[in-house]
This record gives sequence, C-alpha cells and structure tokens, in this order.
Amino acid sequence: MRGILRLVKINNKKTIKKTSKKKKLFTPERIAQAFLGLLLLFFLFLSLAGKATNSLEHISLSEALEKIKNQEVEQVVVMDSKIQLKLKEEEKLVFTDKEDGVSFTETLQAANIDPTEVGLLVNNQDWMKVAVDVLSMLLPLAFTGFLFWYIFKKAGQAQNSVFSFGKSKAKLFVKGKQNIKFNNVAGLKEAKEELIEIVDFLKNPEKYRKVGARTPKGVLLVGPAGVGKTLMARAVAGEASVPFFSMAGSEFMEMLVGVGASRCRDLFLTAKKAAPSIIFIDELDAIGRTRSAGAMPAHDEREQTLNQILVEMDGFEPNEQVIVIGASNRGDLLDPALLRPGRFDRRIILTLPDLEEREAIIKLHAKGKPLVKNISWKKIARRTVGFSGADLENMLNEAAILTARQNKKTVSMADIEEAALKVKLGPEKKRLQSKKDREVTAYHEAGHALSTFFLPEMDPVERVSIVSRGLALGYTIIPPQQDRFQETKTHLVSQISALLGGRAAEELRFSEMTTGAASDIQGATRIARKMVVEYGMSDLGPLNFGPQLEGGSHSFRSYFSDQKLSSKMQAQIDEEVKRIVDKAYLKIKQIMKKRVVLLDKLAAELVVKESLSGGEIAKLINRKQNG
Repeated sequence: MRGILRLVKINNKKTIKKTSKKKKLFTPERIAQAFLGLLLLFFLFLSLAGKATNSLEHISLSEALEKIKNQEVEQVVVMDSKIQLKLKEEEKLVFTDKEDGVSFTETLQAANIDPTEVGLLVNNQDWMKVAVDVLSMLLPLAFTGFLFWYIFKKAGQAQNSVFSFGKSKAKLFVKGKQNIKFNNVAGLKEAKEELIEIVDFLKNPEKYRKVGARTPKGVLLVGPAGVGKTLMARAVAGEASVPFFSMAGSEFMEMLVGVGASRCRDLFLTAKKAAPSIIFIDELDAIGRTRSAGAMPAHDEREQTLNQILVEMDGFEPNEQVIVIGASNRGDLLDPALLRPGRFDRRIILTLPDLEEREAIIKLHAKGKPLVKNISWKKIARRTVGFSGADLENMLNEAAILTARQNKKTVSMADIEEAALKVKLGPEKKRLQSKKDREVTAYHEAGHALSTFFLPEMDPVERVSIVSRGLALGYTIIPPQQDRFQETKTHLVSQISALLGGRAAEELRFSEMTTGAASDIQGATRIARKMVVEYGMSDLGPLNFGPQLEGGSHSFRSYFSDQKLSSKMQAQIDEEVKRIVDKAYLKIKQIMKKRVVLLDKLAAELVVKESLSGGEIAKLINRKQNG
C-alpha cells in the first residue's frame, strides 16, 4: 500500500511539473499586445520618415539646378517627388521638389546640364507607397476582426464561469507543503491522540482491517474560539501522507440556489479520486445548523448543502477512504443527523488550556524571542487563567512589541505581565479624572479587594488598580489558585458578594450609587440565574428550566423557548434570582460596615499609589490572604 501511495505521489509531482512547463504562448492578451505593438511601430516609422525629410533645408528647384551647374553638389538622390542634394563644401543635405510628370534627367537636360557629370542616384520608394496603401486598408479590418474575436472569447469565458460556480474551491495541501506538525501544538494531548489515530488509519489500513475495525468517517472538533481547532487540522495536514483538502463552510454558499450542493459533490468526488484523503471543513456550523422542523420547512441553499453532505458522508454509496474533519465552536447548533455514528463518529472537545497546558503553550510561543533569565513560566501560567492558546500567543507578541517600543533588547517579566493585562482588559489609559472620580474608583476597587479576605472559598487578590484600562476606570484581578472543574454553591455565592463589593463600598462611604458597578451587577445576576435555572441551587429544587444557547464571550440563554413554563413558575425563577443576589449583597454590606477603617485605609493607599499587589494589601490590612 505504501508503494502505491509513493507511485501516486510521484505521478502527481510529475504531472504538476509538466503542467507548469506548458505555458500558453498565444493567449488573447498576448496577441492583443503584439498587434498593438506592431501598429505603433508602423506609425512610428512613418512619422520618423516624414520628420527626417522635413528637417532638411528646403530650396527652390532653380536654386538647386544652379548649384549643380556650378558643381557645388557632390551627390543627387531622387526619391519620387523629392530630390536630396549633398553639398560639397558645407557638407550638409538640402532638398527640393521635382516637377510632376517630368523625370529629373529631362529637367537637367533642359537646364543644359549633362546628367552623366552629376552623381545621380535614384531611390525608388514605390514599394513603400504600395505598403502604406495596403496596410492602411488591412489594419482597420484586422483590428475590427480581432476586436470581435476578443469580445466573443470573453463572452465564452463568462459563460463557462457560470457553470464553474458549482466547482469546489477547496485548497489542496500535498505532503511537504505544511510545516506544522503535532510537535508544534502544545497541550491538547487527548485530541492529538485521537487525530494521530486517524492519520494512522489512512497510512496503515490493513492493521485495523485485520481486527475488524472500520475507519471513522468523520471527526468533529468542538470548542470555543482560539483553543486550536484549525491549528490541529493544519497539524494533521502536516503529518498525513495523503492529500488534504481544506474548505470553509461559508465557501459552499453562493447566491445561486444549488451551488453549495454542487460544490459539495465536486469536493467529495475530487477527494475520492485522490483517496485515501482527508477533507477539512472549517466553521461547519455555517452549513450544518439544525434544519427547520416546522410544517413548512425552508428548503433554502444551506439546507440543500447540508443534505448533500449527509449523503456524501454516509449515503447509499460507500465512502471508506475519505475522512472528513469538521471544526465548529457552536456544536450545540449542529443537525443531529450530522452527528450520528457513521457520519461524524468522533467528537473531540477542545477546552481552554489548564495550568500545565498554558505553561507548555507559553514556552512554545516564547521560542525565538530574547528573554531575560529570571522569568517564571509557572507564575505567568497561573496569572493567565481563562486564556486560550491564541490569547497566550498574542500576549507574548504584545510583550515583544512593548520591548521594542521601549528600545530594549530582551523581554522581561514585567513586559509579559503588562501584555497579559493588555490582552485581558485593554491598553492602559491615562484619563484626566477629577479628584472625586478617583476617590470613588478607589473605594469601589477597595471594596472588591477587601471582600476576598473575608468571604469563604474566595481566591486571593493579585492586583488592584485605579488606572483606567479599556472601558473600566479601575480593575481588581482575582485569578483562581487552581483550575476549577466543579463549582460549589458557597464559592458561587461568594463570587456574587465579591462582585457587589464595589457597589457596597460606594453606598457605605458616599451614600450614593454610580454607574461603575454596571458590569459587576451583570456578572452577579448571570451567576445567580445559572444557579437557579441550570444548576438547581435554589429553593425550587434540582430542576433545569431551559436549554443553553452559547454565544460570544458570555452565554445568552433562551430559557423558555423550548419548555413551556407557566407565568407563575417564571415569576418564581425571577424571585429566586433576586433573593440570591439580595442575600449576597446584604452579606457584603455587613462585612464592609464592620471594616470601614480598613476600607478607608486601603482606598487612601490606592489614591496615592494607584496600583497595589495582593501582598501589599495583605500587609496593609494585616491579614493573611485566603488560599
């Protein structure tokens, strides 16, 4: 089988080389360029010939005969109706006009000049007249004919392009064209094992057939944006010794109905001819969304394309040597028929990297960058909880840009920390704030920071600042001490209280509310609603009241779209959410009232220094941090 694969590859390379050597010499564009070039040269020649004659000094015929009679002329050249004289002494050329219908020899004899004593030459230019006349007739006809031929040629190409809409636009990656391997992908150990197995299926199919194993027909990569779905597919292209066809889901769609299905057929037909092969469809949800289930289904372009993919992956005709890899961050929206065994047999979930994976990803992207020696990758990995692989790569790139901007030669730990803050919160902004605004922001952030010391199961605060970043006037960073895979009710309630700590501090010190707590309130409400509707952590009991529809960086939920809840139950859900938030807010207000002195001390220090680390806060309030 390997020998066959090698022969196929060698033949493919040979055909590629042959086709690359065959260049079309007579294309319409080249013919047009040559024709216009000849036309310009012809008119240029005529203009230069006319200018050459007109540039000579013109004398009368009688004056010319007088010079010939006085033997002042060395040579006489007769050119049709023009006579060119070469003078002896002045060594210059002059010309005169010849009489019409009379030869110049007769003119010389009439002037009593012996023609034999004159150096007389005849330059017959009748051929030029004939050529000019012929070309003046043929060139317009040729130009008109070529114009019509070019128009019909373009019309034929346009007609062919209409039928080419149905052709696949997939990019083919042959072996050696992709320099990304599995070694270039940090983390994602389980996903790599699954995909390495897929590649081995295609390389050594007999090993699996002997034990009765069937080659998986499809692999679906699902995960949030930036976790490495497309990167894993590129690694498969680099590792596989088979043709790899890559196409985005949006490339199937066109304004013409039926084009997507046609492109799907052409893609699978091309892949089958090159089998064994791999097809990669990025952003599969663009065409693989759940089909309409109403009484009047909308058989639009997307659904026709999806139906064609379903048939191609597992239809009446067997399709054993073509494996389809799909990638999507909206796996919950895909059609159930697409996810059943026999089509996408394997579903690989890619999640945000954990502590060890973040450290490996940071080290991988740090290669090639000049770094100082005292960088703690473990510390950076702990401070980047929630970062995807793309975020980590962007963080190191921003650190390198910051280093170059400061005209430094090595990237320091401080540069990487600043880059992490920029990626997470936005660039630092030196806004001109009034003294009152700075004081309110300081109390707000001090309330967040102080709550982490006195609430149960809260992670320690890392940094507090009243320097504006992005849309926030200040920020408090509370990274988890470790990656959490399960949440307790106590920790969720403490998170709500900590989010409302800024509002509680403002109300306690200024007896006023500000708009600065808007995002905090939104986050607290979202956690409380999940506790009631999704986690069953309320007095309503362990019940789930609606499906989850993820979208963007925050989840938008349509809780009552599929399940018909009574208005009474909806009201009870709202009451439970309000009860949880009110209880958490009352708790943090009581904590703040008991520690007003610490709150004032911390806010005053923030006004002076603008930024405080977790250790500085712990030393200031003389209390050990949680964790």
